[in-house]
Amino acid sequence: MGTTKLEEFTIKDNKIAKYAKALAHPARVAILQLLLKKQACICGDIVDELPLSQSTVSQHLKELKESGLIKGDIDGVKVCYCIDEKEWENAKNYLTIFFGTYNSKNKCC
Repeated sequence: MGTTKLEEFTIKDNKIAKYAKALAHPARVAILQLLLKKQACICGDIVDELPLSQSTVSQHLKELKESGLIKGDIDGVKVCYCIDEKEWENAKNYLTIFFGTYNSKNKCC
């Protein structure tokens, strides 16, 4: 398998791609919306809210955690997930700047 060559791109490009990947599945968007609404959730609570199996929810939580958008605290045998405020702000800033660079006055096609 070839390398991804991530080092060939800027830190900014890699950050935007990381956040975009995390947001690239409707289940992950739904999980984030749930966490925003409830402030914190245990994996089982998220499973109860979504039409997905526990293992599928866990995979999506893993992806979101790897992106940094959420964090999880272990409470006994349960993990309580919530939005990582600092990373959420970073994502918001990077994506706002990225989408804000489009100039609709330019004629294309």
